[in-house]
Amino acid sequence: MGIEDIRPMADEVASLLAARFGGLRRGQQAELGDMLRKRGGALPRRLRREARFLHQADRMAGQPKLARQVDFARLDHAHRALTGYLRPLGQGRRLQGGAVSAAASVLLGLLVLGGVAVWILLQRGLI
Repeated sequence: MGIEDIRPMADEVASLLAARFGGLRRGQQAELGDMLRKRGGALPRRLRREARFLHQADRMAGQPKLARQVDFARLDHAHRALTGYLRPLGQGRRLQGGAVSAAASVLLGLLVLGGVAVWILLQRGLI
């Protein structure tokens, strides 16, 4: 791992943040600092700390003397923790979750409708 790997790590985490929590307009490129400011509060506290460390390392990577001061072991740990948290909910899972939610709403509506129909039939003495 070297200094040139810091920027792709930050870009990957920023794009995963944008995919998971939104906050970008169509055609915009995700910057880690902007995504942390907009949607960083949606991350758990320990991951927010890791994301801030990754952002600071990304800023330091622009200056070679400062980039040599970055703790690459912690940087790798922060990147793995953030991608491990943000990656599991991909587009397929999100669509599947939406479909399950819609089906549950329809079933609940049908259950309530059936309950009301039975109540009406009981009130009229048909059952």
